[in-house]
Amino acid sequence: MTIPPVDAELALAEVQARRAQVVDTNLVPAWFWYSIAGLIMLFVAAMESEIGWLIAVGTVVYVLGLAGLILAVVRKARVQVRPELIGVRGGLAIAGFTVTLVAIGIALGFTLEALGVPLPATIACLPVAAGLAFGGPRLMSYLRRMMLSRPLAGQR
Repeated sequence: MTIPPVDAELALAEVQARRAQVVDTNLVPAWFWYSIAGLIMLFVAAMESEIGWLIAVGTVVYVLGLAGLILAVVRKARVQVRPELIGVRGGLAIAGFTVTLVAIGIALGFTLEALGVPLPATIACLPVAAGLAFGGPRLMSYLRRMMLSRPLAGQR
């Protein structure tokens, strides 16, 4: 029995659409990145204020906000992306993104502190928050393109 080419094309298109749906369901949405950036700025500013009640409120807001964001993202994701789908390049992209933001924040914070600039950690967090807010969605876009470019059958 031979499958007509049009049926094979339709079946392949359906498989590709389902894979795109799985990938999209498991990527971290843009609103998460903006929210994390805001929470981090709030937390660091509260800590650096050295005002007891502000530190307490900032900590509670950060912890509850982070827990809520993570819960929302986890509840949205119905399936798990297999590590083979992300691959080494995806893992390196995530690690590079993280290490770059941490290095920027730490280097800038220590430099500002050495120069005697007031609120050095809060100021150093600004480019980190911007990196999260604007770079996070770009990272997800890159990972999506990379995962969808992988062969459907995977490695054999």
